[in-house]
Amino acid sequence: MTKKMSIAVASDHAGFELKNLLAEEARNLGCEVIDLGTDGPDSVDYPDFGQALAEAVASGRVERGVAVCGTGVGISIAVNRRAGVRAALCHNDTTARLAREHNDANVLALGARLVGVEVAKDCLRTFLSTEFAGGRHALRVAKLG
Repeated sequence: MTKKMSIAVASDHAGFELKNLLAEEARNLGCEVIDLGTDGPDSVDYPDFGQALAEAVASGRVERGVAVCGTGVGISIAVNRRAGVRAALCHNDTTARLAREHNDANVLALGARLVGVEVAKDCLRTFLSTEFAGGRHALRVAKLG
């Protein structure tokens, strides 16, 4: 990355540990990180944290986001309810790369119970370093708005 990117991270209780590890990794990569919670392993509702993350991205407070829950499905649904936010549930660095290149995804969603820490870090690095390809993909992404 050539400039300092701002990202927000959010999770439910199942994603709490992985969210913290990914926030640390993002800081190590030179990102400014805003942690929107949760702040512990006690049971919480993922839609609340997904909504906070979606608002941070949609408002321009941050450039990108990382959302984590047990499977990544619930929080990605919650995030995608906000216009202007495109969360992609990724399982490896290939899906993370294509989510950026083809879909201009601005939120990486991960399932803490489904992907290991190193795979999640690979997804994060790829997601943060990959640019949107534009071209024919831009027309398709525009239809999502």
